[in-house]
Amino acid sequence: MERTRFVDHRGTRILLLDYSGARDPEEAIRAIEHSKRIVAQHPPKSLLVLTSVRDARYNAAVLQALKELAKHDEPYVKASAIVGMSGLHRIAYQAVLMFSRRNIKAFEDDVEAMDWLVSQA
Repeated sequence: MERTRFVDHRGTRILLLDYSGARDPEEAIRAIEHSKRIVAQHPPKSLLVLTSVRDARYNAAVLQALKELAKHDEPYVKASAIVGMSGLHRIAYQAVLMFSRRNIKAFEDDVEAMDWLVSQA
């Protein structure tokens, strides 16, 4: 299944960046680079984005790629949410927020995150 894809939630398109279960750093970086290309094809402030990191593992290179992705995506994203974070993910999440200066809202539940994104449309 494609890691970067659109899903429909309550009649609204949400771009899902599905990095869940990613364990191989090279695969994760390829998926992140692919996400960048997809995002860049859209008009400014047009995307609602949900990022899933459930059961993902990453190293310093993947964390850097995630920080760069968040910074890259900023002009294209209207609202962004993230789900699936564990303890170590929260530390990485804070690093991404500091680097990108973005407001990416964290949720425990996918449906809650998507409901919030739809409310931002």
